[in-house]
Amino acid sequence: MAKKIKRIAKLEFMAMQAKPGAELASLGINMPQFTQQFNDATKDRVGDVVPVIITAYDDKSFDFELKTSPVAFLLKKAAGIEKGAKLPGKEFVATLSVDKVREIAEYKMKDLNAYNIDAAIRIVEGSARNMGIKVDGMPEKENK
Repeated sequence: MAKKIKRIAKLEFMAMQAKPGAELASLGINMPQFTQQFNDATKDRVGDVVPVIITAYDDKSFDFELKTSPVAFLLKKAAGIEKGAKLPGKEFVATLSVDKVREIAEYKMKDLNAYNIDAAIRIVEGSARNMGIKVDGMPEKENK
């Protein structure tokens, strides 16, 4: 017989820094066990934000799936900035090469809603533009 799902939660933790808290308490799972397993699974991603989908079952057991870091986090890390522009489109806070954007798109490809790498690059480039990050080598958008 299959376990009965109690709740599914989408949370974000810094890699290797998950600890028991209110977010996990509301799921009704064994928090120390989850934090140990999460921290062990994210040893290779230290310093990154790691989204996780936790499926909690009625018997207090759980499963979790790690996702790739958010595009905004990756863009800020690549550009070496703390936050995006206050007026995106009018001011630029950093510049990235199209190769760096491609690298981020390739990393995010499995979690993006894109059929090919070109579509993924356009998604990442759009996020960069909305943050005030200029991408060198991308064709400028025409106003139609």
